[in-house]
Amino acid sequence: MPRISCLHTAETNIVIFEAARRQLRLDDVVLRHRVRADLLAAAEKPGGAIEPILRRTAAELGILAGAADAVLLTCSTLGPAAALAQATTPVPILRVDQALAREAVKGGGTVIVLCAAGTTITPTRALFERAALLTGAEVEVRLVPGAWERFKAGDQDAYLAMIADAADIAAGEGAATIALTQASMAGAAKLCREVTPLTSPAVGLAAAVAAAQAAAEKSPTRS
Repeated sequence: MPRISCLHTAETNIVIFEAARRQLRLDDVVLRHRVRADLLAAAEKPGGAIEPILRRTAAELGILAGAADAVLLTCSTLGPAAALAQATTPVPILRVDQALAREAVKGGGTVIVLCAAGTTITPTRALFERAALLTGAEVEVRLVPGAWERFKAGDQDAYLAMIADAADIAAGEGAATIALTQASMAGAAKLCREVTPLTSPAVGLAAAVAAAQAAAEKSPTRS
C-alpha cells in the first residue's frame, strides 16, 4: 500500500488531490497531507522563493519522507526545494509540475503555460524550458493578471473563471498545448470552452505513485 505524503501551501489543495486519487482509482494509495501556508507567504515577501525559504521547505519534505514511500510537493513556487530535499533521502521527492512539464512538451509545438501567482513564473519557466530541450517545443509562460488576488481573497469562482478565460484566449492564438501549472488552477479546466488544458494534480500524483512503486522494487525490505 503506497504511502504518499503531500506538502501543500494551501488548504484547498487537499480536496484537489483527494479528488485526483479517486479519479485515478488509486484506492490502495494512502495520501497524507501537510499544509505549510507560511512557506509560500514567506516566499511572496521577497517576490520569490529565495535560498533560505527553499531550505526550510526541503527540511519539511525530508521530515515527511521519514514516513512515506514518496513525497509530493504541490506548490510550484517552492518547486526547486524538491531537488534539495532529494539529495538527503532515498525516498522519491517530486514536484507536482514535473510530470506536467514532460506531458505538455512531448508533442512539440507551442506550449503556453499559465500561472496565477507571480512567484511561480521563474521556477515554472526553468522547469518547462528544461523539459522542452528534449522535444523542441516552444514554451511561453504567462501570468493571469489579478487571478492570484482573487484566490487569496477566497473568491474561488472568479479565480477559476479568469484562468479559464486566459486558457481560451491562448487556444484562440493557436497554441498546440496549454498547461495550468499550479495545482489550485485545476478546476478551471472544466470551465474552458475552447480547449481542455493540461493540469498537474492527476499527472503529478500518478508520477509520485510510480516513483514509490519503483523504489519499493529496488528495496523490497522497505515497508
